[in-house]
Amino acid sequence: MVDALVIIPTYNERENVEKIIRQVFSLPRDFHVLVVDDNSPDGTAGVVQEMTTIFPDSLFLEQREGKLGLGTAYIHGFKWALDRHYDYIFEMDADLSHNPEDLIQLYDTCADEGYDVAIGSRYIDGVNVVNWPLGRVLMSYLASIYVRMITRMPIYDTTAGFKCYRRRVLESIKLDEIKFTGYAFQIEMKFTAWKMGFRIKEVSIVFTDRTEGESKMSTGIFKEAVWGVVRLKWKSLINPSRFKPVIPTKENP
Repeated sequence: MVDALVIIPTYNERENVEKIIRQVFSLPRDFHVLVVDDNSPDGTAGVVQEMTTIFPDSLFLEQREGKLGLGTAYIHGFKWALDRHYDYIFEMDADLSHNPEDLIQLYDTCADEGYDVAIGSRYIDGVNVVNWPLGRVLMSYLASIYVRMITRMPIYDTTAGFKCYRRRVLESIKLDEIKFTGYAFQIEMKFTAWKMGFRIKEVSIVFTDRTEGESKMSTGIFKEAVWGVVRLKWKSLINPSRFKPVIPTKENP
């Protein structure tokens, strides 16, 4: 039985989606894939729908009515995964910036080493970013430093979007209370898991910028992350009960 699901949110990723799906299915370990598409006008969902006839038991498509944001796409996928009893649930971008081969080391970090969250980190071992302009590298790196300063999280790549969660993490977090939708969503999920006492490990990866399609980064998304961190820290101080620590189990001491 396959116990791992890779969630891939899409919006206008027609050029990349077939490649990323085929790469995941070519790995020596079995993964299922769920694509959550936000009504892409370029026909991304149609490409995935055709591929479900080739991979009927391992590829799934959820179509939403509009562009509702990265965070809500992942929340949709998390609930779908929990309903179907997957034990290891992954986030991964559709644009090939995340190497599917790294799914295996993220899986092993949780399944074999016993961590609750494994983060594919660009900054745990230097700066491992390929094809980004220097300005964007600096912005991303400094943003992670800023988040660490405000939240005190011991995580180097706080905005990373390549992760594996053990099932119990997503069962414990009140997903409907996760409010951010852009990159601040990635920060909020890590912060919540950390405050609840889950064991988190960063795993070094190489991040390669997309070669096809358009980036979804915008000024609004960046501002949400900057100000969202302050709001997140403030709410943790005035409402600490939201982050009630998880009781250890025999499986996860």
